[in-house]
Amino acid sequence: MFLLVLGALLLLFCTVDVWYFLRGAKVFFQAWFQPRIWDIMAEQSVDGMVLPHDLDYMGHMNNSRYLRECDFARFHHYMRNGLFMASHRLGAKMVVGASTIRYRRSLAFREPFEIRTKVVGWDEKAFYLEQRFVSKRDGFISAVMLCRQNVVRCSPEKIIEFVCKRKITCPEFPEDLKHWINYISASSQALRAESGLEKKDE
Repeated sequence: MFLLVLGALLLLFCTVDVWYFLRGAKVFFQAWFQPRIWDIMAEQSVDGMVLPHDLDYMGHMNNSRYLRECDFARFHHYMRNGLFMASHRLGAKMVVGASTIRYRRSLAFREPFEIRTKVVGWDEKAFYLEQRFVSKRDGFISAVMLCRQNVVRCSPEKIIEFVCKRKITCPEFPEDLKHWINYISASSQALRAESGLEKKDE
């Protein structure tokens, strides 16, 4: 019986990213019991540390781990400010439509850091967030990520109004975000033209 259970667990861990789902559950319950943050534009931070499973062959944090950590930080952010539960009650889903990360300095083994997440703005289709990896050793910003969180079957404005019980004016986008959005639009148009979708739409 023991070998059967051990084999089943081994098969599960080999075929499913079990730690990802366990970490997601942990983030959910941690955020659920923390105080609510009522300002949807407020910056939030979560702490982290570079562990052995985060390392690449060069001995520092693997670049793919930054994106994974950002996933959990965004989930924590949405839980604390109410956007996650509001989207769920409105029947909406939020999916990543685009992301760009800039690495400025690597995070070393056992280096503590925090991820600072904030909603920068929104349009009729998506929320735009900035996430920063800040070393707790010297406060250096090791990496900066921009994320476009698409809203499906609803709109950011309706979700915000549901949370805040009033309309909120979106702040003006910073220049770097404007350039990034223009890049996404240009890339989308180029890919549509390459695949012949523009001709089909005419």
